[in-house]
Amino acid sequence: MPKISVEIPGELLSDLDEHVGDDGKFVNRSDAVRASIRKTLDTLDEIDARHGRLEDDGDADE
Repeated sequence: MPKISVEIPGELLSDLDEHVGDDGKFVNRSDAVRASIRKTLDTLDEIDARHGRLEDDGDADE
């Protein structure tokens, strides 16, 4: 899996950390960020579909 580096404001990172760990929803920060990216992409796909901008290329899993 490729690794990336991002800059995140401290306040946002603190909020994220409240949901990470033994008592949180996510195992680690990477898990939380991946889940957020997936949700954002799904939302963008839904918006594009409503506006007729989604191309059906047959590769929905990519």
